[in-house]
Amino acid sequence: MPMNGDTPMSSSPPAPQAGRVIAGSDAPEKPQLRVGFIALTDCAPLVIAVARGYDRKYGLEIVLQRQPSWAAVRDRLLSGDLDASHALYGLGYGIQLGLGGPQRDMAMLMSLNQGGQAITLSRALAARAASGAALARVIHGSPDRLTFAHTFPTGSHAMLLYYWLAAHGIHPLHDVRSTVIPPPQMAEALRRGDVDGYCVGEPWNALAQSEGKGLTVALTSEVWPNHPEKVLACTRDFADRHPNTARALIMALLEACRYLDVPAHREEAASWLALPDFVDAPRDVIAARLLPEKAADGSAPGIRFFADGEANYPYLSDGMWMATQYRRWGMLREDPDYLRIAQSINRLDLYREAAAQLGVAVPASAMRSSRLMDGRTWDGGHAAGYARGFDIRA
Repeated sequence: MPMNGDTPMSSSPPAPQAGRVIAGSDAPEKPQLRVGFIALTDCAPLVIAVARGYDRKYGLEIVLQRQPSWAAVRDRLLSGDLDASHALYGLGYGIQLGLGGPQRDMAMLMSLNQGGQAITLSRALAARAASGAALARVIHGSPDRLTFAHTFPTGSHAMLLYYWLAAHGIHPLHDVRSTVIPPPQMAEALRRGDVDGYCVGEPWNALAQSEGKGLTVALTSEVWPNHPEKVLACTRDFADRHPNTARALIMALLEACRYLDVPAHREEAASWLALPDFVDAPRDVIAARLLPEKAADGSAPGIRFFADGEANYPYLSDGMWMATQYRRWGMLREDPDYLRIAQSINRLDLYREAAAQLGVAVPASAMRSSRLMDGRTWDGGHAAGYARGFDIRA
């Protein structure tokens, strides 16, 4: 199984089965795809799709290309060096809105997972503040500002970290410093003392804790249960020019996500992810939080890859929430048309077509209701008022 086209893997995937989207007018317009990913546990659907031949089942050859940072994913999607990528939910929204870089119309084909991220503090800080409330007391009682890292300015880690801090009375723009660090470098930054804490995906929280350098103090699923996390992203131009390819890619990854719902298959996935070509971290560290029932420290993040398709549906309300947080923190000067933006990015049409061919159920509504940690309910309604309704904001 090649990753960059020339790196053989240690075992061969099973022969692909006959697929539904392989011939005639449904044939993929571009069979070979360069698909990016970051070294994170939640890249598992991409790794499994290739390892098990789901891409070939639908007439594709996915060539996985590991990226050093989310900024690199953004740049390579926009340059065309990548056809699609494992991406932060908010990455495409930030590009679409022209926040912090070039504007380009984007497409989100599906959600790859929900949850599976965490907030980790250095051991020294956690000894004084092992909870959000204790952290607030430390921050408000000290003249020195602590430094917290996230992974991308418009990404879910930044927005969930800010939400968690603010829910405990800590203003993320004034009371602390924030910095951007690529996910695989987080544990090392904590080890060096460059940061006091961070929000990132696994296994980089588990690694810091296993090394005795950090302590996970909150799961992002505590901030927002079953929150949207990574997605399959591409430019709108790519999706419009290659609709069969996009649909086949969704189908391959839906199969991989469904496969990952079986605990024994997650055991297999942990072994694949540990390889140098992918996450390149100790297998036991990856498995500790990929397999919740084995998390002895009680810090299992509850990552969902499929859940009968519920974890994969590109809910409009999820994307709208990201945009409300951009407005909350002053990244947007005015309220956009929240619904229109989500409708233009989240490709419900392609997802529904792919799901129908696989018999995967889709919800009746593109909106869902969630209750976040501060007791506020988000359901996609009254977005402008929701964004302005927080006591702590820019």
